[in-house]
Amino acid sequence: MTKTYRSEYWTRTTGDLADRRKPQQLPPPTVDSGTVGDDVRIVIDPTRQYQLWEGVGAAITDSSASLFMNAMTPKQRHDILSEMFDPEQGGFSSVRISIGASDFSSQAYYSYDDLPDGVAADPSLEYFSIGEGEPGAPDATRDLKNVVPVLQEILAINPAVKVMASPWSAPAWMKTSGRLDGAGRLRLGEYVGNGYRYQDTIDYVYAQYFVKFIAAYESYGIPITSVTMQNEPSNGCPWPITIWTPEELTAWGTEYLRPALDKTYPDVEIYFGDDSLRFWQRPASEYMTPAQAQSFAGAAFHTYSGLPHWVHNGARQFPHWKAAMTERRCMLDDSVAEASHVMFGEIGTWLVRNGVGLINLWNMALDEQGFPSWAGTSGRRGVITIDSSTGKVKRNLEYFMLRNFGQDVAVGSRRVASTNHTPDGRHGGLGSVAFLAPNGDLAGFLYNPTGEDIDAALTVNGMGAKWRTVTVPAYGTVSFHLSDDESVNTTSAPADDEFEITYTPHPTDDHDETLFE
Repeated sequence: MTKTYRSEYWTRTTGDLADRRKPQQLPPPTVDSGTVGDDVRIVIDPTRQYQLWEGVGAAITDSSASLFMNAMTPKQRHDILSEMFDPEQGGFSSVRISIGASDFSSQAYYSYDDLPDGVAADPSLEYFSIGEGEPGAPDATRDLKNVVPVLQEILAINPAVKVMASPWSAPAWMKTSGRLDGAGRLRLGEYVGNGYRYQDTIDYVYAQYFVKFIAAYESYGIPITSVTMQNEPSNGCPWPITIWTPEELTAWGTEYLRPALDKTYPDVEIYFGDDSLRFWQRPASEYMTPAQAQSFAGAAFHTYSGLPHWVHNGARQFPHWKAAMTERRCMLDDSVAEASHVMFGEIGTWLVRNGVGLINLWNMALDEQGFPSWAGTSGRRGVITIDSSTGKVKRNLEYFMLRNFGQDVAVGSRRVASTNHTPDGRHGGLGSVAFLAPNGDLAGFLYNPTGEDIDAALTVNGMGAKWRTVTVPAYGTVSFHLSDDESVNTTSAPADDEFEITYTPHPTDDHDETLFE
């Protein structure tokens, strides 16, 4: 007896967004493989299972949060956050935040331990504060002004949303440069306490800084699921940053941060790297022992520069390591082909097929000009665009890539084998990813990296010669959700609001975006 499904939900998304997860009514499956003809064949095999799927989302930067809080009415904000994070709607399940300020902030740069004039060091972290005032109040400061109230609302909608946190800079007094902005290094090994003990070093105090951050967020009902030790440790940029070598991160993570978390928040995971593939030119096993690797949950990647196979220098180094894609700026003035290749092909297909089980893009929201940004970095957009004067919303290509996963692929699924015809997500023929949920549902999508529609035929191991035929649009996707449960999520995104987009020209970027080229 062959396997059948009571419910099938298929959607189509074109690279130009003329179709945005448009439901598809497919013809009945054919059992005559001869009628499939020249269709590209995709076979899904649930018996071959791979990484755990943890979900998708994007960064709630202070820039994004300020738009949710200040450009929107409470109803507008709740409607769009529900649309994205409600499991019965968009199903986004992850966010990334900065520990202290990032370049995308509506406020002046800050850390959580900025010292008054005349105070040179704070080994007891007496001046630590994530902000003053009630969350969301007009007079609230730092994280309490925008980020905390937005996260509280997201978690009220979906309490299981994962929160990953990454520092852009250590407090200025902990750095060799004495500044938050610009490239400085942590004063590793220097003593700042009253003596020469382990706990008197900058290394120890900085680990306690992480602990106090996690505790502060916990006090506002926001559990931190995971941290990285540094956003882009190889990037000597002009905004807040701290530079580290892989060897330094390995030593500090295993000797200071993991022990500090184990005493207080042992379930908080540490992801290693959190940088472009240039960081991963060397296999992690060259500078990290298997014992040290036990301190880390896995590898974190940004997809701005480097060669695709360098992913394996993190993802395939240690048996227990997971892989997360933690940042990619959203597209802007790129062609339909390029934007689709990056989002649907490289990230949504190739990286997931090579072990990535969690995706966080960069800004969840920016305004019609690509702002706010304290660093003045322009030429970017968010997953959604929010009109700064009316709170109206436009959903960008990235939104639909994330929704393909969030709406159809249950958190806790396992990726399973599926036929693939593209070596890198942007060349060749159809790429695919597929997932098996704990309840037996199958879901995934096909991506067409070519400029012409491709006819495909899809079957599942266990269904015999039953082929589902579908046309995958140029530079677009077809998603599928096969279930024995008739309550499959078939919601759709509302139509975009109308307002003028005035993005500034794309600047010379600090990221050399040559991945997969």
